[in-house]
Amino acid sequence: MQQLNEYLKLLDSYVGGSTWFVFLLLGTGLFFTIYLRFPQIRFFKHALQIVSGKYDKATDKGDATHFQALATALSGTVGTGNIAGVALAIHLGGPSALFWMIVTAFLGMTTKFVEVSLSHKYREVAADGSIAGGPMYYMKNKLNMKWLAAIFAFATILSSFGTGNMPQINSISTSVYSTFGIEQWITGLVLSILLGFVIIGGIKRIVKVTDKLVPAMALVYIIGVLGVILYNWENIIPALDAIFGGVINGAAATGGFLGATFAFAFNRGVNRGLFSNEAGQGSAPIAHAAAKAHEPISEGMVAILEPFIDTVIICTLTGLAIVTSGVWNEKYQNTFQYASTKVLDKEYNISNGEDADDLYRYNVNKKEIGLFSGNLEVIEGQIQNHLTILHSRSIAEDIIVKLNNKLYTGDIIIKDGDFENTKYTISGMSLINSAPLTIEAFKRSYFGDVGEYIITIGLLLFAFSTAIAWSYYGGRAVTYLFGVKYVVHYRVLYILGFFIASFVDTTIIWTFSGIAIAAMTLPNLFGILLLRKDMKDTLNKYLIDFDKEWGKNK
Repeated sequence: MQQLNEYLKLLDSYVGGSTWFVFLLLGTGLFFTIYLRFPQIRFFKHALQIVSGKYDKATDKGDATHFQALATALSGTVGTGNIAGVALAIHLGGPSALFWMIVTAFLGMTTKFVEVSLSHKYREVAADGSIAGGPMYYMKNKLNMKWLAAIFAFATILSSFGTGNMPQINSISTSVYSTFGIEQWITGLVLSILLGFVIIGGIKRIVKVTDKLVPAMALVYIIGVLGVILYNWENIIPALDAIFGGVINGAAATGGFLGATFAFAFNRGVNRGLFSNEAGQGSAPIAHAAAKAHEPISEGMVAILEPFIDTVIICTLTGLAIVTSGVWNEKYQNTFQYASTKVLDKEYNISNGEDADDLYRYNVNKKEIGLFSGNLEVIEGQIQNHLTILHSRSIAEDIIVKLNNKLYTGDIIIKDGDFENTKYTISGMSLINSAPLTIEAFKRSYFGDVGEYIITIGLLLFAFSTAIAWSYYGGRAVTYLFGVKYVVHYRVLYILGFFIASFVDTTIIWTFSGIAIAAMTLPNLFGILLLRKDMKDTLNKYLIDFDKEWGKNK
């Protein structure tokens, strides 16, 4: 598993985790923001009016209302990215990573507006009578690039597992195990059966579930997260200082956190921001294509609201809760995951300036460090060697080694810092990330230990709704590539993957997710940039026609 994760991390460093990908994503959003004259600001009020149904017509064609399409798209974005993804971004890049998530969302509001409008414009009616849309249809019908459409559709299938399937159930099962002690595979099995019941019914059953589930779960979560922030109100100003103060210089080492550079915080913030709101990824246009509308721009207007709700509101509140509660740089007792563990060849002391600098540079991938190879000598669960074990990007303390639930005595073979055999259970004090970190934040609130249940139940609903939406996205991609009759086979594989991912290593899941997102995003960004003039002409025509029918400023 450790070797697989290293290969995936290397691949991710060239795509989703690379600086050029981050700049391409933000640059596209910035270009369209200026090119279309800040549509996320100019049309925000208009978007609210459209989603309320104010301009609906009885003759509009589609399978869902504007609100249902928005709810379905939000159910695909409001998920683990809002709970676990924000925590992971702060864990990796420090509090200032949250700032870059917000910037990504602001520019992403325009990117979503563009990709949804274009996809809606070139949608088709599938063989089963349902509406089929998404970036692959504008690539085929307008750009005449069937090869690019095929690449995007294949990447969508891949990303349906990497974005909407595996990270969701993995976060759910981990959180449920932490809170209730229920084995991860049991949670995976039960939810896989429920998922099957929902997705077999197609988009019409999906929207019936999501248009009720999404608003309810968002309201409950927002109330809960406000309870954390208000409980720690005296830390709000210091938290804001940490978020905005480290934007230029990066985050300094503090507590168990070993620090992060500006570039690392920027990269991780943008990367997790994209995972959260999916702007530019090309996923939401597939859901919006089913909306009832007589022209495409109105549905693009609705899409402007998604990154705002998902990231600017929900992710920001989650980040504030984590930083104000102070849990992000504290160590907690936890069981180590092998993919997040490295054995170093000497004892490091964080109070020693040289040691701290070496670990800091190693953590941000700027410096090689001495890795231990040889035998760990363990007596009654205690490691006897004088060395350092890093777990979750922090120096692990109070380490205990067990085998078959008993304190272990004997030798453990280590090669280049990795455990050759993963049969041992290793636990101790280290930083935590993802959903467990947000859980700890919610415990420091008016709710006390009950906060753990709010997060676990909220995560279950958020992540499950995301898995539902992404099964539809993947199904549309299968329809495009192979035809409607193969969708049922895809759904079986989707449910099977959902179950297996419930008990797979979390670190590997998140690394694969970053690669899958990039594979889907790149062809979509390329396509919408080629269609920039088409987008501008379509918007101008909409504004002229709207003024004629409804009058100015309606």
